[in-house]
Amino acid sequence: MAEKVSFEDKLKQLEVIVSALEKGDRPLETALTDFQTGVALAKDLQKTLQDAEKTLAKVMDDDGNLTDLELTNND
Repeated sequence: MAEKVSFEDKLKQLEVIVSALEKGDRPLETALTDFQTGVALAKDLQKTLQDAEKTLAKVMDDDGNLTDLELTNND
């Protein structure tokens, strides 16, 4: 089974791609492939962040069950 790439590693890969594309000295075919890879990485990173946000919006009760976090404003 392939090792799962971390969020940080994917982000670094995206940064490298963006930096290379910004230089503008890549052949069109390579730039297009890099762009497609970058878009896929960005979507994957966004999904990871959305999933983390959903997890953080839940709390564990005494029985170990996750429930929605209820924010209250007690002014």
